[in-house]
Amino acid sequence: MLSIKKPSLTNLIARSSLRLGWCLCLGFLLVKTSAQSPSEFLSVQYPTNHEAVLKFKATKGKPYRIDTSANLSDWSSLSTLVAATTNQYIDTATPYLAARAYRVVELEGTNNITGDQLATAEGDIVFHPINHATFIMGWNGKVIYNDPVGGAARFTGLPRPDIILISHDHSDHFDALTLAAVKGTNTVILAPRIVYNSLSAALKAITTVLTNNSSTNLMGMSIAAIPAYNLTQSYHPKGVGNGYVVTIAGKRIYIAGDTEDISEMRTLADIDVAFVCVNLPFTMSVPKAVSAIRAFRPKVVYPYHYTGTSTTDMTLLKKQIGTDLGIEVRQRAWY
Repeated sequence: MLSIKKPSLTNLIARSSLRLGWCLCLGFLLVKTSAQSPSEFLSVQYPTNHEAVLKFKATKGKPYRIDTSANLSDWSSLSTLVAATTNQYIDTATPYLAARAYRVVELEGTNNITGDQLATAEGDIVFHPINHATFIMGWNGKVIYNDPVGGAARFTGLPRPDIILISHDHSDHFDALTLAAVKGTNTVILAPRIVYNSLSAALKAITTVLTNNSSTNLMGMSIAAIPAYNLTQSYHPKGVGNGYVVTIAGKRIYIAGDTEDISEMRTLADIDVAFVCVNLPFTMSVPKAVSAIRAFRPKVVYPYHYTGTSTTDMTLLKKQIGTDLGIEVRQRAWY
């Protein structure tokens, strides 16, 4: 049921119940902050998995932020995006919540990092997928690039990185020409020894080597190198490549790198957001990924690095992870 009250303000609260297995949409809350072209929620839909599919109208090319609230008083950011002809956002958290309200706010500026947002006591963390294993995180004006490859054009319009994380030396994770093209004046690169040995003198000068189980503190963030390796194949030997756990304002973000469902992954604790690879033969199958994810129970998981794995398999992964452990699975456009 959708109720829209015009002309000025329309209200929406989404209520859900896992126990009863139903979701009821009572309306939208829309805050208009731009005099040029007001945003407007067009519809909300609940597929059989009880996630909310939000559709809204906005000015093409303008940046917008979707906010959410459980009580219409305290609001937090859910995601930012640049408006296209049609705009849609899938809120994968609704199956776990008793109530949810939404609003859309038009943003100012042109150098915004768009993507899903994670609230912290010291500002939101933004996650911006690029391709395959490449993505960006932003927090309080600081920018982290993970495994940037593909040339400078992929990063057009995005801020230069303060930190670059490189997991290992394979070409879909490490490209020295891309590093040289995207680095900023004060960029710091964190990488395993095998990557460092392949760098130019100029790039070595800004690179810190992190071996498995070592860590560093940079710019108010803690970054720990986690083992990443194969158990059944030989593509990624133990001790060569890194995964990473990045801790920002108390939130723990796990980036798996290329790995199978190793014990070091399965025993991780208190992970807020996880990026987990799913492709054969280089990393792990859907059943193994499901088993590992259910073992360490991140609050939110992004399946990534799944070239060669069909979207049907990604849907199966999400279904098999299920909702009983409260793990929110976010499928995003990596390809």
